[in-house]
Amino acid sequence: MKNTRIQIIILFLLVFAGGAFAQDNAVYQKNGIAINGYDPVAYFTENKAVKGSETFGYQWHEATWLFSSQANLDAFKADPARYAPQFGGFCAFGVSENHKSPTDPDAWTIVEDKLYLNYSPKVKQLWSKDIPGRIKKANDYWPALNKPNN
Repeated sequence: MKNTRIQIIILFLLVFAGGAFAQDNAVYQKNGIAINGYDPVAYFTENKAVKGSETFGYQWHEATWLFSSQANLDAFKADPARYAPQFGGFCAFGVSENHKSPTDPDAWTIVEDKLYLNYSPKVKQLWSKDIPGRIKKANDYWPALNKPNN
């Protein structure tokens, strides 16, 4: 009986932990905040990851996007598709492997004026070995991954 209870508790914890990482959203977010609260426009204008501020928040695609300045917020509002990361801010390498993964704001690349985020600097190195091939694979997988319950 005691072993059964322990097994049930372990199973519950595994299911709960798995659900904590699953994302049914089209945008990678934690507690409703997109891309870890970083300013997507700053990657283009400052060439670095910059933390956004709740002062400059904007609702788009069922997530709150944060910006470091009014100018960046205005630029995003004018053309969100230009600044939003590809694959909803999920790890581009992960999407190329047919799954959604969280991202590290410091693991990023801009390719042909599009922002790609990765899970970690180490994963970014793997991504960098074949960016065109990875983008093609990710573009192939993304439509199915972007459907609800994926």
